Amino acid sequence: MPLVPPRISRRHALRVLVAVLAVLGVLTWWLKPFGEPELEGELTFSTGARTGVYHRYGQLLEQALGRDMPGVNVRLETSEGSQENLKRLATGEADFTVATADAVAKYQLDKKAGADQLRGVARLYDDYVQLVVPAGSPVQSAHDLSGKRVAIGQPGSGVRLVSERLLRAAKIDPVLDITPVSIGIDAMPGELEAGRIDAFFWSGGLPTNAVHELSERFHIRLVPLGDLMEPLQESGSPARYYRTAVMPQDVYPRARNTSSVSTLAVPNLLVTTAGTDPQLTEQLTRTVILSRDLVGREVHAAQLVDLRTAIYTDPLGLHEGARRYYRSVKP
Repeated sequence: MPLVPPRISRRHALRVLVAVLAVLGVLTWWLKPFGEPELEGELTFSTGARTGVYHRYGQLLEQALGRDMPGVNVRLETSEGSQENLKRLATGEADFTVATADAVAKYQLDKKAGADQLRGVARLYDDYVQLVVPAGSPVQSAHDLSGKRVAIGQPGSGVRLVSERLLRAAKIDPVLDITPVSIGIDAMPGELEAGRIDAFFWSGGLPTNAVHELSERFHIRLVPLGDLMEPLQESGSPARYYRTAVMPQDVYPRARNTSSVSTLAVPNLLVTTAGTDPQLTEQLTRTVILSRDLVGREVHAAQLVDLRTAIYTDPLGLHEGARRYYRSVKP
């Protein structure tokens, strides 16, 4: 006799259906990152000069965020550099930015508005301080800049901060002993090429496109700065964020240097504020780390972004969202 399947009551079938839907709901929850809804809204990222590394890094990160967080509209804002970037964060004009560790330390030391609300997201790559002169210039060290027309960066920039410190370390008053020119990397190469300045300071990732392009059409030379490390360290606490470094001879192949150049480097930090949404910060941190190779194809300095060092955002504590991400990928 053939077996007859038992009849299933409507009530029982309904219970089974509800159970199945509940299981599917749980699975869907687990398949979403963190089990949280997709982020939506707008995010403002303050970068730097259009021809500098900060801005190009921001453009490439914007593309990566568009892939990872399609519901978030990323708006890039150019700036004079680190000091202006921090001010924008503190006043709510920006949600994320990049700034050098020494600029952050000075912002805190000066007890500027919102300094206690700044939080680190990741340590990115190091900026290298570059003193650029025409190849035939008599300037062989920063001590030789006395009496010269020197571009020292815009008032709100990180390069302005470090150039003034280095000049003082070389016993040169940045106001009285040189003719200071307050321009950024977008104007510095053209002014040097035209002979309207004798030298310019720049602090950026290697290579900096604006310097590379200048070296392709005009004979330049990079001046060593490593000898200023000791007097710089004696000048105060923010100087502890600098380290001695070497720029390889081939970083700018057409520059007229016959060997590598000693200089100083300072870490760049990705920064936000304590009030930024933790979920947003966590997902942005993930994108920063996972997009390293993609971004690094164009911004070579970004290839140095590393999960093992990203958490060291001294002098800032980590934002809670960034901390969540680093904990989630900890071996």
